[in-house]
Amino acid sequence: MESLCSEDLLILKKQLGRVPRGVSRIVMRCEYGYPVLLESSPDIDGKPFPTLYWLSCPHLVKQISHLESQGWIRKFEELIARDNLFRERYLRAHSVIRELRAQLARDEGIRAKLNDVGSGGIRDLRRVKCLHLHVSDYLAGVDNPVGEAVLKKIGTITCERNRVLCK
Repeated sequence: MESLCSEDLLILKKQLGRVPRGVSRIVMRCEYGYPVLLESSPDIDGKPFPTLYWLSCPHLVKQISHLESQGWIRKFEELIARDNLFRERYLRAHSVIRELRAQLARDEGIRAKLNDVGSGGIRDLRRVKCLHLHVSDYLAGVDNPVGEAVLKKIGTITCERNRVLCK
């Protein structure tokens, strides 16, 4: 597990526009050493926090937001409804996240509450919620077909030096 240093916390504050809460580790860094993907504790301040992986890279956030504005959430929900294999992979990704959260949650009550929802707190697993969430899960190693497809559409997850913090 890669621990956070004070420089990481400053960078994350700049990237996210706020002080990060509940970050347990940095899962992925870009080629310039900046945080890209964070793992959050499933219980923050004694309350359930269903988003296990959090994207911090402003470049990726912007690219993914652009796809959302083009209606890709709806398109993925339609794909989930009609493609059995895609839907099975998608549902399995939620199951994997539930299992990972259960391993990390310290409190039994919180663990039980989080077991009722998918990644990011999604209750209706026919829904996508946001593309950032699914890309985060995929980058963390979860076989999430929505995240995989989004990254294929984006093409690259790298950016020019220093743009990570400035854009």
